[in-house]
Amino acid sequence: MKKIKMRGLKVLLICLTISLGGILSGFIGTKTVMAVSKSRFEKLELFNKVLYLIESHYYRPVDSDKLIQGAIRGMMETLDPHSSFLGKDLFSKMQEDTSGEFGGLGIEVSQKDGVIIIITPIEDSPAHKAGLLPGDKIVEVDHESVVGLGLSKATEKMKGKAGTKINLGIIRDGTEGVNYYDVTRKIIKKSATKSAIVRDEFIYLRLTQFLKGASSYLVDEIIKNKKRMKKEKNVLKGIILDLRSNPGGLLDEAVNVSSIFLKSGVVVSTEGRNKKDKEIRYVKKSGFKELSVPVVVLVNGSSASASEIVAGALQDHNRAIIMGSQSFGKGSVQTVSKIDSETGIKLTIAQYLTPKQRRIQAIGIRPDVVLDDVEGDWVSGHSRPSSTIREKDLRNHLTATIETSEEKKNRLAEEKTERMERIKAYKNRKKDMKLKKTPKKVWSQRYDPKKDYTVQQAINYISSFDVFKKMRTL
Repeated sequence: MKKIKMRGLKVLLICLTISLGGILSGFIGTKTVMAVSKSRFEKLELFNKVLYLIESHYYRPVDSDKLIQGAIRGMMETLDPHSSFLGKDLFSKMQEDTSGEFGGLGIEVSQKDGVIIIITPIEDSPAHKAGLLPGDKIVEVDHESVVGLGLSKATEKMKGKAGTKINLGIIRDGTEGVNYYDVTRKIIKKSATKSAIVRDEFIYLRLTQFLKGASSYLVDEIIKNKKRMKKEKNVLKGIILDLRSNPGGLLDEAVNVSSIFLKSGVVVSTEGRNKKDKEIRYVKKSGFKELSVPVVVLVNGSSASASEIVAGALQDHNRAIIMGSQSFGKGSVQTVSKIDSETGIKLTIAQYLTPKQRRIQAIGIRPDVVLDDVEGDWVSGHSRPSSTIREKDLRNHLTATIETSEEKKNRLAEEKTERMERIKAYKNRKKDMKLKKTPKKVWSQRYDPKKDYTVQQAINYISSFDVFKKMRTL
């Protein structure tokens, strides 16, 4: 039976190699195809031998399907943090993530050096209400260590039925040891937008995620607040679009949101392996437009992907002032390919470019006006350096361009300097705080934009928007 299995697998590998050779022959010479095929077959034969040794000599019976899926996961993990194998559960979850309703904790996570790191807790989610913060490191799930566990396995441990509790062990800058948080899973209905009128003449818009229909909800909020202002005989003087801690979402919605504030031109383009093969997304000329009033876009280290596309587009078109701290830097494009009815792979295929061909990947959007992350009306005495984890901090992250050896050397030196500065800042902050815990919530359930220091600064800058716009075009 073993020999039959071996022969069957070899036949499968040979067929796979022949198929790959046939595909490649349209692009490169026959001799090269044969050399590539031979090399690939030799490597696949190595995999075959290891699989056979495990199946025949491991001291307990093994599940061959699990072994092969584990090997595929390992292969995907050598690429970049956003490419992954999607097993049955993860593949089905991909269909839920952008629908606006799903079960879970409500956190966006990634992994660095074997540690699960919270990119951002989604506003009003169980994780957010429990007090979890961007940059928190998840080291335990239900008192079991998840350090060194793969990202997909760690996230599977955190999933469960709505209404059930999970205990997370968290390490946070500024606190000692592991802090434990009980979080109750639930069906999360993500509200895409919130709004308010500030100082009678300014509309504050909070977009929490680029879900399907987010741009329509945003338009509804603008129209609703303009009617209210007109009724009270106030004139709209500016809009604050808050994308802080917005992890992104659908590309179409990023284009739609940008199109609200832009008349024409490019919103974003993508560049794949073949740099001549670019996909360009333009401003939609139809639909609701708000072209005359000044706009300030708020971003921070947890603003990622679609948030960065919108900020970059409005910045490049000189349509808005970007304010806050440097964004996350997630500028790569992924596609999900179906392997069979239950599994697939998520693969990085390109990266985003702003209208002026600036790269976002591992760089982010640099604000026109830099402000440290602050938390509402208690800013006095509580301003703090950001400890946000960004794309460039992730293991195996993609660089914006292919580095030369000299550029890599310089980058590693810069990253070492940055790490030393963060360690120094952490020690100083720890000393100043005297181990006092940081407040649990960035976004209070009673959040009031009228008391938010950053929002107030945005309004101050709106009044000088025309001058600022002229200076930037010089």
